[in-house]
Amino acid sequence: MKSALIPVFPLPIVVFPDENTNLHIFEPRYKQLINEAHANGTTFGIPTFIEKQDLSFGTEVLVKEIAKIYPDGKLDVKIQGKRIFKLTNFIPRMNGRLYSGADILFVKNERKGSISKNERIIELLKDLYLYLKMHKPLPKSALDFDSYRIGHYIGLSLKEELILLSINNEESRQDFIITHLERILPVLKEMNALEKKIQMNGHFRNIIPPNL
Repeated sequence: MKSALIPVFPLPIVVFPDENTNLHIFEPRYKQLINEAHANGTTFGIPTFIEKQDLSFGTEVLVKEIAKIYPDGKLDVKIQGKRIFKLTNFIPRMNGRLYSGADILFVKNERKGSISKNERIIELLKDLYLYLKMHKPLPKSALDFDSYRIGHYIGLSLKEELILLSINNEESRQDFIITHLERILPVLKEMNALEKKIQMNGHFRNIIPPNL
């Protein structure tokens, strides 16, 4: 693992590698961080903040664009996720700056997964979106996506998204997603059936009696 000292911006979100995210920046310390990173073309880290839990993993990000500067100095920025890191030491103030920093270790990350596991994930996603009545497009093929592309769209909690981020092997991430979907789908199916049953109450029903 390669170590580094980087500025950090703890947030209650997970940013996956290659993910594009929009942020609204209003605190002076983070306006300073964003302006410096954008001017110098440098990266910073977003470690995931969860209440009553130490900062552990996060993602190095690059400022792609400052989309809007407000009269009071607030910013709308577009960032892109790069490498995953493990945080080893949090520094409340970095080198006389307003913002925080951290000693981190960049995680070696295996991005190649299993095509057959992706095929299984697509099957499960079809059922998930059906039960949730979502009209989100499915991946076009098993070659068309990895776990990071769907990580925000499979019903994971923030803690579960952080676990997914911390897994450094794509096949293991695929297994995590499959296990999660296979666990929640029966519950969603039962809720879906219950909803239909409730909607049927009060309707005229064509019930075929048993042949006794």
